[in-house]
Amino acid sequence: MVSNPAEANIVLSEVEFDVVGKRPIRPDGVDKVTGRAQYGADINLAGLLHGKVLRSPHAHARIKSIDTSKAEAHPGVRAVVTAKDLPFSSLSKDELGSDYMRLKFASNHVLAGDKVLFKGHPLAAVSANNPHVAEEAINLISVEYELLPPVLDVLDAMKDDAPLLHDDLHTASLGETSEKPSNVAAHLIYETGDTEKGFAAADVVVEREFRTAAVHQGYIEPHNGTAFWNVDGQLSVWTSTQGAFAVRSSVSDVLRLPVSKVKVTPMEIGGGFGGKITAYLDAIAALLSKKSGAPVKLVMSRTDVFEASGPAPATWMKVKVGATKDGKFTAVQANLAFEAGAYPGSPVMQGMLCAFGCYDVANGFLEGYDVVVNKPKTAAYRAPGSPQATFAVESVVDEVADQLGIDPIEIRLLNAAKEGTRRIEGPIANRIGLVECLEAARNHPHYKSSMGSSNRGRGVACGYWMNRSFPSSVSMTVNYDGIVSLIMGSVDIGGTRASIAQQAAETLGIAYEEIKPTVVDTDSIGYTFITGGSRTCFATGWAAIEAAEEVKSLMVARAARIWDTPEDNVEYASGVIQHKSDPELRMTFKELSRQLATTGGAITGSSNVEPTGEGNGYAVHLVDVETDLETGKTSIVRFTAIQDAGKAVHPSYVEGQMQGGAVQGIGWALNEEYFFNDKGQMMNSSFLDYRMPTSLDLPMIDTVIVEVANPGHPYGVRGVGEAAIVPPMAAIANAIKGSAGVRMNSLPMTPGKVLDAISGEGK
Repeated sequence: MVSNPAEANIVLSEVEFDVVGKRPIRPDGVDKVTGRAQYGADINLAGLLHGKVLRSPHAHARIKSIDTSKAEAHPGVRAVVTAKDLPFSSLSKDELGSDYMRLKFASNHVLAGDKVLFKGHPLAAVSANNPHVAEEAINLISVEYELLPPVLDVLDAMKDDAPLLHDDLHTASLGETSEKPSNVAAHLIYETGDTEKGFAAADVVVEREFRTAAVHQGYIEPHNGTAFWNVDGQLSVWTSTQGAFAVRSSVSDVLRLPVSKVKVTPMEIGGGFGGKITAYLDAIAALLSKKSGAPVKLVMSRTDVFEASGPAPATWMKVKVGATKDGKFTAVQANLAFEAGAYPGSPVMQGMLCAFGCYDVANGFLEGYDVVVNKPKTAAYRAPGSPQATFAVESVVDEVADQLGIDPIEIRLLNAAKEGTRRIEGPIANRIGLVECLEAARNHPHYKSSMGSSNRGRGVACGYWMNRSFPSSVSMTVNYDGIVSLIMGSVDIGGTRASIAQQAAETLGIAYEEIKPTVVDTDSIGYTFITGGSRTCFATGWAAIEAAEEVKSLMVARAARIWDTPEDNVEYASGVIQHKSDPELRMTFKELSRQLATTGGAITGSSNVEPTGEGNGYAVHLVDVETDLETGKTSIVRFTAIQDAGKAVHPSYVEGQMQGGAVQGIGWALNEEYFFNDKGQMMNSSFLDYRMPTSLDLPMIDTVIVEVANPGHPYGVRGVGEAAIVPPMAAIANAIKGSAGVRMNSLPMTPGKVLDAISGEGK
């Protein structure tokens, strides 16, 4: 971090707030640093049983039989479940109608039905008196397989003669569905203008192909789930998740239960980054609980996390950019094929939407393919799809600048998206801060400094994430001591208890310390979408603002009753309720709170919102690298992350998001990858072999917060959690071109790949 963070902020708004924009202490900090906080694996219920999951050793095989008799007879075993225990197994196509394929995929992902589709695919599960007995029992389950050839590469999977993962999967393309089964689940196209004419008008056209490997989100806490299916039919779940309501929906869907029968309690979360949106264990724990009549806890091993939960997808991409000699883009094109893993649903559409999101282009063509392969089903990872697409696009943009002899920031400024820019897929940008971020990068001491070594290079890249809204619910109660209980449904991953409490305090005109934020279960608050998509501070913050406005109105009404005067005579300003014309009639928020019990009881405000106006997120990163030309090892020498936060509600958390995204991007760029053998078995499923960067691999990462207020939010807030991971891979690749003289087109850019590129052997 910079030594004086306040000096690193570029504020483009004159608005100053009392609480928003400050750096208060986080409300959950003491519990977490003292070990008092309860995480998913900490839950310990009366009569708790422990579960283990049997997973496939094969990437692709037909299940001929599963014999669980020995496991069921093993002393201490209380229940054994397979896919036959899921409702889907007894439902016909006619009964499910158009819901058949969706439920089949969802159910088979929880417990494999007729086939296993990746190494680690769950087949059966056991609950027992302790985890050791459960481990013994799953080894007693006998499975007979018919091995099938695995499909492990996205382009191979798209071939007409490729082995099929699903005999009943047909390509959905431009409103039509293919007659022939395929591994291509979806084919998408967006376009604007006339790219053929645009490329014909260009003085320079650069077209390149790129590859990226699957990478893990890197959360430290493994997936877990505890369930108790009571005799009254109520199912309670305790889990580590980014969205309690998402788990409720998933579990109720697969188990065919009404959502009112499922209560999900989100525990503290030990990291997620998108990877803890999908529910992997909760339905299995529920089945085991129902069958054994007791609560059951399941916790993944680290190997299970790697092999059986969702990484960000591997990709193949081709990008083409045409430009005039002065650097103006005439046409752009991107063809993207993303691995979905075993079931459809890669973030290829998001990759398409973000690919050229930083640029104002008149002629553009985007094409995407969602492709199934015999690997774990992919999951979200911070700005899903955008980092991969941006790696390709920003590498080509840099090469265009290089060929034209134009400064890499200047060519980006010349083509930068700004207010009024229409993206290729159609939406028009409101007030955004990309230009301001680029100008901040151009004027930063980092960009103006000398690198001081011939084998050092400097790279720059932009990144875009569209940000989301979706529903959020908040309720707040004014306690008789003046402390406000703030109840929310958004799981706190990156400090949202604090940032939402700050917005509530700002609206009420009271101190941050007088807000007590609590994250609650699905029975205690209205529906709230996941903590993800860079939406939480924006949307749940908005809900807190609206709830606070209701509280203010009710406090005015209560004061009017106490003073026996019409409400129109009373006003609320900066935490003080006062009569408009009688200065003697005045109470602070706390003073009025003390009178609530004797003047009508508690005051509660609530809000259920799905606000529009979410602001797009942009980031620009600068990086200096040093490449050892004899070993190919690349070291990060200096890194500066610049990002438009709209309004940094809690600047320390914004800086943390920016630094965290940069670090994850560095790992993605240089080290991290899922490495599979030709049988589809992951060969590096531990943190010993899956190489994430540590503090020894990193420089101090400087941050510059740009604040271009989002006009769609009362305090100008934009989401900041995802844009920060988008630029690093491209920025580092561009820096390697300067340090080693080669352009890298494949991630990760390992020493071996760099050496091959230097020697001319790289592709």
